[in-house]
Amino acid sequence: MKIYYAMSISGEQNSDSDKTNTTLIKYLKNFGEVLTEHFSNPDFKGIGETEISNKAIHNRDINWLLSADAVVAEVSNVSLGVGYEIGRAVEHKKKILCIRKKSEKRLSAMISGCEALTLNEYTSVVEAKYFIDKFFQ
Repeated sequence: MKIYYAMSISGEQNSDSDKTNTTLIKYLKNFGEVLTEHFSNPDFKGIGETEISNKAIHNRDINWLLSADAVVAEVSNVSLGVGYEIGRAVEHKKKILCIRKKSEKRLSAMISGCEALTLNEYTSVVEAKYFIDKFFQ
């Protein structure tokens, strides 16, 4: 199984983002190949990849997204890119899990109101892993 993991890279971050995303990417490897495993690279924090052009990143990531069997998106942080990726995944009828840390902040209705995806809120990484397990059953 090919899994596309989407997360905020150059968008909003919080203090737990790096650790949570690294842990979840490693955990997803129990279910298949994580096409975006390199997103856990701490050098990308806040800036993303700088060695290749934005066009090359876009085209590569869309190819990965379209070849994936499932998409798992961490949506705790605001990210135009993640929203775009989720939209494209919905368009192509991918199986999609969106997870987010429980928060008082309102999640965009474009995600929370979308019936084409599964959305779960977690309070701990252990709970996020539970939702991942449930999604892949």
